[in-house]
This record gives sequence, structure tokens and C-alpha cells, in this order.
Amino acid sequence: MGKIILKTQREIELMRESGRIVSAALRLLEGFIKPGVTTKELDVIADDFISSEGGIPIFKGYTKGGKGRFPASICTSVDDVVVHGIPSSHRRLQEGEIVSLDVGVIKNGYVADGAWTFAVGSISPEKERLMRITQEALFVGIEKAIAYKQLHDISSAVQQYVENNGYSVVRDLVGHGVGRTLHEDPPVPNFGKQGEGPKMHVGMTIAIEPMVNSGSPKVYTDGDGWSVRTEDGLPSAHFEHTVAITNGQPDILTL
Repeated sequence: MGKIILKTQREIELMRESGRIVSAALRLLEGFIKPGVTTKELDVIADDFISSEGGIPIFKGYTKGGKGRFPASICTSVDDVVVHGIPSSHRRLQEGEIVSLDVGVIKNGYVADGAWTFAVGSISPEKERLMRITQEALFVGIEKAIAYKQLHDISSAVQQYVENNGYSVVRDLVGHGVGRTLHEDPPVPNFGKQGEGPKMHVGMTIAIEPMVNSGSPKVYTDGDGWSVRTEDGLPSAHFEHTVAITNGQPDILTL
């Protein structure tokens, strides 16, 4: 692990402005999610909105680990796609599906990152419960983002909550530090032991993001080089907030 970059209050406020755009984009997109809409249409709406707010969609053109450049402004991950789904003009949302929208924005040199999972029309009680438990797990984790405690207190809390409710956390993907760039140290796994990991300090800014599978935790990367899918083909949900560690309660920058 490299150096963890602590942020000043001024830097956190710049991140909060990026976070405002992230959450506003997600709220805007929620109103367009219905059967028949293409994931590319959602991408265009997000791109236009982010630009209108003076931000830049940081996912567009992003590259990591020798992959090609990500070709869109947001990630649209449907049903068994856990994360990093590429928007497409050929992929229409269908009644009963769930779709995770992941939005990252940079403005004034600082990044915020957030994701919500949405229902497409009427969904099954099983998918409703998966979404609810995943979102609750995010807030269970955020509650543990406390200065001078250990980072894996977050990881342990998320894992226990998810597994106690009969689901599994993806282990091949983790949350991350965020701020001047999209991915900073430290990694923030969704599994681990309480009391382990680096100590959290005031000014740390992290993206906490439970990725929760209905069945097995095993995943694979699709032929497009980006889309991560569940190995068993069962649905997955994903919720994410960017959080600053303070002297008191965790400060959610993407509310």
C-alpha cells in the first residue's frame, strides 16, 4: 500500500461540491429508469448534466491495469453485472431488472464517487431485499468510519451484515481512497477482521462500496474487458458513498 493522502477542510469542501454533482446526477437518472430505456440514453443524460454543473465525468477514458479506456461517462450494471457495465444503445432496460448506476465526477481538481442500485419497473421481493440489505450494509460500514479506529472495522461490519442476511460480498473488488484522483490508497475491502488494517485519521477520504451477490461471491470479467459479472448468473447490487473521516461523525460527501 502506498501513502494515504489526508485532505484539508478546504479540500474536503471541494470534494463535497463534486459529491453534490454525483448525488444530483443519480437523483436525476432515477427519474428516467423505466422499461425500454437504453443504458446509453442514461449515459448521455448523465454526461450532459455533469458538464452543465461544471464537472467532468472521470470514468470517461479511464484506464487501469492495462485495460483499454472506459468508453462512457457512467457505469450501468444490470442484474448479474456487479460493476463496470458499459452503457450501450443496444441494451434496453426490462421490467423486473435492477441496474446499478456508478457516477464519478472531478471538479476543481477533486473527485467524488457514488453508486446506487435502482429497480426497473416492478421487481421481485428477492431483488428488493437484495437492494435493501446492500444499502443498509453501506450505512453499517459508514458508521465505523471513525478517526483513530482501524479501517477493517468498516470491512468487518459490512461482511457480517451481508452474510448474516444470507448474501455474499464480492472479494475480487474493493472500495478505495478517493480525492485528487479516482483511486487512491487505502483499499477498502468489504470483508476483513475488526481491529485490522491501517488506522483511520482525520482528513482521510474513502469510497465505501458494498458489492453484494445473491449467491456465490465469485465473479469474472466479461469479454468487453470491463463488465464484472457474477459467476453463477444471479443478481448483484451495489451502493457507494464518498466519506470523509472527521473528529466526530463520518461526513458523507455524496448525500
